[in-house]
Amino acid sequence: MSNKLLAGLGLITLALTLSACDSSSDAEVQAPPVTVRIETIKAHPLTLSSELSGRIAAPRIAEVRARVAGVVLQRTFREGSDVKKGDVLFRIDPAPFKADLDSAEAALRKAEANAFQAKLQEQRYAQLVDDKAISAQDYDNARANARQTAADVAANKAALERAKLNLGYATVTAPISGRVGRALVTEGALVGQNETTPLALIQQLNPIHADLTQSTRELNELRRAFRSGQLQEVGQDQVKATLIQDDGSLYPLPGKLLFSDITVDPGTGQIILRSEFPNPDLDLLPGSFIRVRLEQATIANGITVPQRAVQRDSAGIAQVLIVDEQMRVAQQPVELGAVQNNRWIVSGGLKPGDRIVVEGLQHARPGETVQIDDSPLPIAQTSGQ
Repeated sequence: MSNKLLAGLGLITLALTLSACDSSSDAEVQAPPVTVRIETIKAHPLTLSSELSGRIAAPRIAEVRARVAGVVLQRTFREGSDVKKGDVLFRIDPAPFKADLDSAEAALRKAEANAFQAKLQEQRYAQLVDDKAISAQDYDNARANARQTAADVAANKAALERAKLNLGYATVTAPISGRVGRALVTEGALVGQNETTPLALIQQLNPIHADLTQSTRELNELRRAFRSGQLQEVGQDQVKATLIQDDGSLYPLPGKLLFSDITVDPGTGQIILRSEFPNPDLDLLPGSFIRVRLEQATIANGITVPQRAVQRDSAGIAQVLIVDEQMRVAQQPVELGAVQNNRWIVSGGLKPGDRIVVEGLQHARPGETVQIDDSPLPIAQTSGQ
């Protein structure tokens, strides 16, 4: 092959190579921009909620105890049933107390008879002393005797009332309305012997309390935000409470915050917050572990972003991608607060009107131009925002 022919083939190969490179470069330049979805930042009032853990507690608990000594003759309630205040729960053998009552009544009648006689004697002596028929000492003795017998009457009346009380205590009644648990004694048991024997336990279950714990650190952060004006405090009477059940579902009836304790537990550094919930079906039982969402503060002009729109760099700094008017992407560091309904509350870094990328983050690059997808979101994604 001649040198001229080889040179011609080389020129042809070089020309084809250059043509392919030019075609590749044109394809890269003409590649369409990445398509992303955006969300325009809007400021609106926000309610800040704290999710606290705690336990259900009965508002009123009454230990039914034997107030007199005796043998239990009868249990009149069904274990685990609802009782009303004043309902009879146990009957203790009343015979000894009936005998004491009869004895007290007889002693009172005797004392009243003595007092009557002493009073008549005092009246007769009052006439005789004026006539100088008796000495003044005899009259003074008669007066003293009348007063002593009157005191005996009063003492015996008190003893009679005590005997009536003891007889009444032999019939044990419910001190409060609520649900009674199991009986702690059975018929034939000797109770109240040198001690007040517990017989049963009654608990009020509707409404019911939820005692929650909150760290003093969180409480102090809220107070500092209130003082600085970043947050607005919700009045205690207006704080809404939502109970989260053990399966994650929300309790259907709303509650309210009753009070915050003023004493800090030295072991845990936490305080107690007590909330109250209606419990008509007795679904909430004392001792159950629960979580409660309390709305403790509000932001007049709050900003939130979807959780999926937030990325973190290697240093752990949170940032989002924003799209400017020239449709170029830029990174924007943000300061994040709490999470509510799958959205971050943003405390700094964004302002109303900013456009952030919410879908297509993995393809968008800072400095590149993008195009916006305005097609409607699927129903599932729309409901999650």
